Amino acid sequence: MAVLLVLQARGLGDLLTAVPALRALRRTRPHDHIVLAAPQRLKPIVDLISSVDTLAPTTEPDGLRWDAPAPELAINLHGHSAESIVALAKTQPERILTYRNTAFPELSGPEWQSDMHDVDRWCHLLEYGGIMADRRNLGLVPPVSTTSHRDCVVVHVGAGAPARRWPPERFAAVVRHLLVLGREVVLTGDEGERELALSIATRAGLPASRVLAGEQNLVELAATIAEAALVICGDTGVAHLAIAFGTRTVLLFGPTSPRRNGPPPHLLSRHAVLWAGHLGDRDADIPDPGLLCIDVAEVTAAVDKQLRTHKWHSAGIDRRGSAYRRVG
Repeated sequence: MAVLLVLQARGLGDLLTAVPALRALRRTRPHDHIVLAAPQRLKPIVDLISSVDTLAPTTEPDGLRWDAPAPELAINLHGHSAESIVALAKTQPERILTYRNTAFPELSGPEWQSDMHDVDRWCHLLEYGGIMADRRNLGLVPPVSTTSHRDCVVVHVGAGAPARRWPPERFAAVVRHLLVLGREVVLTGDEGERELALSIATRAGLPASRVLAGEQNLVELAATIAEAALVICGDTGVAHLAIAFGTRTVLLFGPTSPRRNGPPPHLLSRHAVLWAGHLGDRDADIPDPGLLCIDVAEVTAAVDKQLRTHKWHSAGIDRRGSAYRRVG
């Protein structure tokens, strides 16, 4: 039994874009031992993928500690940086599958394309190595949770950086709109975003009991996303969770293009993606100007359309959506 090492030490969204590639690897090498180097906090989601045998906890490539036998194959689903390639090389694999980096001329691999969708990117890498991948194999089975918020509207107020965080007063206005419609609303986010979520709830007149930010573990958050009628959020891992569970969304993109890390084209009928068409710094410490171009009226219009579509779908009527929607 060979050992296969896969490096993907980024966040939740990055892990979920790698699901088709991980499943392709499992399908092609069903009897081998697949080790995924990824953050420990993502283990509940890794378990849902059902393609990984062992998680090697790491949050950075250079944090990978390897004391097992040398892997037969090391696969770089982390990027194409020298740091990630060096981390894999230190495990002394028989072969490294990675995107090309000029600092390592001895390693063949496909050329990195910055505008490629992330799902395509990892599938393309495996196909370069002779492993065929199904880009549509993104779905996850929802986890079991002790709490239920079925058919609620989830408003996820956080993001990995301020550049991708829509202003709180605008989120509050959307929540007020949902309350007028008589919808059950919950606010989600991580522990560091709880105060932000509470302030949005206060502005909107939403009871503090509906603020789940900082009070859920990853399994509970995933279950909430899976059973929601709609998820409203920015360019975050929660967006990728909703995509994986087939939950309808209204997604607000700012500094990055949804054509790279938004819903894959074959799933656009379930997702309303708002983007002003501007590119910027996704890690900046102020809201991206492009994100600020998305106003409350545009979001509430998209929300209303998605909720109508959800109602039609629940009644057995299939209505199909369109594509990425440019605002402004």
